[in-house]
Amino acid sequence: MTLDRRALIVSGLALPGLALGATPARAAPLPPVPGEMTLGSPKAPVQFVVYASASCPHCAHWWTEELPQVRKAFIDTGKVRLVFREFLTPPTEFAAAGFILARRIPGKYFDVLATIFQRQEEIYRSEKLWEGLEAIGKQYGLTPAQFSAALKDPAALKAVNDRFFRAINQDNIEVTPTFFVNGSPIEGDIGFDALSRAFGVAAKG
Repeated sequence: MTLDRRALIVSGLALPGLALGATPARAAPLPPVPGEMTLGSPKAPVQFVVYASASCPHCAHWWTEELPQVRKAFIDTGKVRLVFREFLTPPTEFAAAGFILARRIPGKYFDVLATIFQRQEEIYRSEKLWEGLEAIGKQYGLTPAQFSAALKDPAALKAVNDRFFRAINQDNIEVTPTFFVNGSPIEGDIGFDALSRAFGVAAKG
């Protein structure tokens, strides 16, 4: 069974294209926005803002291959604070459901999101999007009824849509993943070495 659009409807989306485009330059660390999630010390000298979608294969690759190194070397050591902001890409129902699910498990947002990224390709191959996310919910203690209720929650749906529209209309985000280091956009190479150099420059001011 595919993801049930009757249970989860992300309406009115004007989806951006997936081609890499220029991002306006920023002169200072980005201010907080409603609903963002953070990892690392708030006193870290470097702010690392990540816009990503739970349905984006490029995001899944970066999250599973590059972020663990970044987290070990910079975030867990207090040098960098990661600020995560949700974005929706096709299939938007899957992306929205993934974010809603991650927020429904208290204190486990990043754990659930990592699991979704790790299993994303497998779930896509199965073409059973709903069941794939439901299995992840079960892994984190949700019953099928609780999982279904979470995805039908109108307040949760509105919130994920609001975050998406803000990213498009106010933050001018067009593609995922998109990164900012102390307010400056990172384009091109987003591997560990490139990010390490960007963090080093940012830390020096």
